[in-house]
Amino acid sequence: LATLKKVVNDRRASLDEETEIKPAAARLVEGEFKRGATLPVVAFPEDGAAIPDTPRLKLLLVDQETEWRDDDRTSHLIGVWTRNRGASPRLYPGSLVWCAKKPGRELREKVELWLAWQRVEHEVADGVLGTEFDKTNRTDVRIKVQEAEEVARDEVWASYRYVVLAEAEAANGLKVINLGAGHASASETLCGRVVAALKAEALLNDSVGAGYIDRHWPPALKNAGAWPLTGLRRSFLDGSLTRLVDPEAVLRRKIVEFVESGDFGLASGAVNGGYERLWFAESVGAEEVAFEASVFLLTKAKAEELRATRQQVARPEPAPRPDPKPSETEPTSQPEPDPMPGVGERTATLRLSGSIPPEIWNRLGTKVLPKLRSGNELNIDIGFSVRVGAASAGAMETELKQILDDLGLGDRVRLDRS
Repeated sequence: LATLKKVVNDRRASLDEETEIKPAAARLVEGEFKRGATLPVVAFPEDGAAIPDTPRLKLLLVDQETEWRDDDRTSHLIGVWTRNRGASPRLYPGSLVWCAKKPGRELREKVELWLAWQRVEHEVADGVLGTEFDKTNRTDVRIKVQEAEEVARDEVWASYRYVVLAEAEAANGLKVINLGAGHASASETLCGRVVAALKAEALLNDSVGAGYIDRHWPPALKNAGAWPLTGLRRSFLDGSLTRLVDPEAVLRRKIVEFVESGDFGLASGAVNGGYERLWFAESVGAEEVAFEASVFLLTKAKAEELRATRQQVARPEPAPRPDPKPSETEPTSQPEPDPMPGVGERTATLRLSGSIPPEIWNRLGTKVLPKLRSGNELNIDIGFSVRVGAASAGAMETELKQILDDLGLGDRVRLDRS
């Protein structure tokens, strides 16, 4: 065994840091964070432009070289990447949750030892070390490899202990949570550990109630009583309100409940100080909760006001007049009902195609789609194309893929690059 340890030390000394140690450590860290992850994981971004700006919480791993220290350099770098995506301010800075490594060489050393035992195991199996190692030695080596791997995994938990995220009230705009040392566990994940820490610090919630939204209604929108859903969603990931893992999914579900219970109203299509459509204290389809600038959450008072105004201006239906008695010579004519396709009846298919200006896309959704839904077997295909600079194409492609995944369309919409 003493000879075997000397071989391990020799192999460890021969490992190349750039081609073996760092890549192996990066794979180990990324794999451990992605195991059972409930949040999207972005591993070791090169700069702020490589990080998508999407309305969903995401976990970002800082590379091993950028250790978290209480100095200006590290906090400044993470702060800049949190506030900006390249040269543009982020819409959702609160969506970024960073995990950074503590200072020290412990992780590197544990990975070195693991790699060295792996190399020795291969050499023993291939007979490179001669016949002096019998079956018992091979079993011992296999156990040593497993032990070294477990120690390296535990060190990932111990080293990546700093959680950093945007916090407007903090001195430098960043909130730092020290998770302390941890140990790899089959019943817990690193992502789950981070999420639990955020909830314990009251920085993350699973859902939101009507009272919370009412209390935090923006003062600038009090008089209007209308909050655009785009702005409402953004508030849950820009630091204004509590964080939600997926604000769009949570709000879509909760707004349906709020409207049905009469806590809030929902309106779309602002025209001449009013709205084309209004829902209040009634059922509303989840598809109507669209996160667009033309869809609004209304306060209860505003919804009641609009409902009362509509009832006042509604014209009363004319009283029905008795039908004249039909003459004996003239047959009675009855209005025929609109024809409805029956079983076996012939049908026609209407197709809309052409180029649509981007500025009327929202109007298309509110005007055309409701009409198409009145038919059967509605199918919708899309086609977008845009030309961008080659230098920024990769970042945009990554962001678009993230958006499609967030919408649940990753396996239905193909993204090609040419």
